[in-house]
Amino acid sequence: MTDTATPTTKAPEQPPRRSYAKLAADESREDYSLRYAPHSFRRWSPAMVAGTALGGIAYLADFAIGASIVFTYGFTSGFASILTAAVIIFLTGIPIARACAKYGLDMDLVTRGAGFGYFGSTLTSLIYASFTFIFFALEGSIMAQAMHQAVGLPVEIGYLVTTLIVIPIVFRGMGALAKVQAWTQPVWIIGMVLPFLVLAFEAPDAWGAFGSFGGTEGAGSGFSWIGFGLGTGVALSLIAQIGEQADYLRFMPARTEANKRRWNLAVLAAGPGWVIIGAAKQLGGAFLAFVALEAVGKTHALEPITPQIEALKPWLGSFALPAAAVFVIVSQIKINVTNAYSGSLSWSNFFSRITHKHPGRVWYIFLNLAIALTLMEMNMFAMLGKLLGFYSNVGIAWIAAVAADLVINKRIGLSPSYIEFKRAYLYAVNPAGFGAMVIASTVSILAFFGLFGTYAEAFSTFIAAGLALVLCPLIAWATKGKYYLARPNPVNGPGVEIEDITATHTCTVCETAYELPDIADCPVQSGPICSLCCSLDAECGDICRKNPADGSAAGPVLMPVPTMPVRGA
Repeated sequence: MTDTATPTTKAPEQPPRRSYAKLAADESREDYSLRYAPHSFRRWSPAMVAGTALGGIAYLADFAIGASIVFTYGFTSGFASILTAAVIIFLTGIPIARACAKYGLDMDLVTRGAGFGYFGSTLTSLIYASFTFIFFALEGSIMAQAMHQAVGLPVEIGYLVTTLIVIPIVFRGMGALAKVQAWTQPVWIIGMVLPFLVLAFEAPDAWGAFGSFGGTEGAGSGFSWIGFGLGTGVALSLIAQIGEQADYLRFMPARTEANKRRWNLAVLAAGPGWVIIGAAKQLGGAFLAFVALEAVGKTHALEPITPQIEALKPWLGSFALPAAAVFVIVSQIKINVTNAYSGSLSWSNFFSRITHKHPGRVWYIFLNLAIALTLMEMNMFAMLGKLLGFYSNVGIAWIAAVAADLVINKRIGLSPSYIEFKRAYLYAVNPAGFGAMVIASTVSILAFFGLFGTYAEAFSTFIAAGLALVLCPLIAWATKGKYYLARPNPVNGPGVEIEDITATHTCTVCETAYELPDIADCPVQSGPICSLCCSLDAECGDICRKNPADGSAAGPVLMPVPTMPVRGA
């Protein structure tokens, strides 16, 4: 008689303990780039966070974008385009800003839990990274133009200088960015207001003439639906700016009864509120370019430095050039440290999921800047309108899908009421948000290239927004919300109260303590694991997310893992 051995299931081997590279382990520089921002790190007041976030919108690309729209489509259509885009950006930005500030998460982590899934948001990380290096290149080009006019520095060398100058600041993270934004704000405010003050005294009739301006391309001073649609598409390219605002908003302190009024105002101002200033800058930039048009010609009028000089000449004379150059350089440093910082975050998110490696956020600064420098050297400033019009089709499909999930799906129960961002609880791809974005952006891009006729081409961004807003809840309803959570997070069930999420647990992989929202229970490690170690694990086979009915172990719930905000948030 032969004994038959009872088959046993071999437990997965535990991966070795992880030791992060020095730069990746230093959170004073890393700024929790791939993680939930813990309350222990949120040392700033709501006003300080809002001021830092708003300091980052000092950019002058708004001047160039507004001037380009009005020059191409005339004042009436251009004005309507800029205001319409501002309303859309403001409305979609409200729920996103509140979610990022409430849960301490950046745009990528919010996107994961707002209908895209763990790998689905990888594509949006790439879209967001593209936004940061495109606008870094635009802002860098404007700064190089200023240095060329001020000191005769060749623009090709100026591109390099504008790229290198931000590295020491961005390298040091949020603390350094906050100081730079605060120190430079007075100079920026004076430089922003002074040209309009001069023109109010020296050219009081200019605003009236501007209102009847028909553009430089023969559009005429009347309203045109085609011009309105195309102009709105260009202005909507800025919709992804909410991601850069979110990179600051995640450091908001917890919302409490004591600070809720200040908290709400700060989040509204620093989140969607940026576009109010942005729209004013677009119209103001178009006005300065219009005033300078006759003296300098169209090409130079579209370069923000030249209209600044022309506006300041009546009062400052020969000092107008250096004054304008200082303003432009300060403005561009303020925005490009934000572009480089946000780019490093988005690239970190992208590559951590593709390669399961994380050398540290700071290394991706160089990747983002290298791409931006290449675009500057290719003179992308000359292709401004077409490039931004194309990009906005993808950007608005992404943002609209996320906003639809936060506003519609979560409120009617198609999506979990909280933001789940950890790999351990998410499906790889959620068709609700990801599918809505892909379908909406594909259809709108085809429309943008004229496949569906002239009007569809002009209104391609409206098509993208409308489809994403409708498809996200529709797909979530059709799939019954199945693809939001691969397994439940037990502490988010009905009736669960989270008194305090600041208590920490030690990750069994990197042996570092993190606040509970950054922790998941791991059957492979037989203990808690932090979100980043979980993301970087390439050997576990996602055992925790597999269905026990299939014969694999989902693992016990080893500990409660809160992902809800503190009470009052």
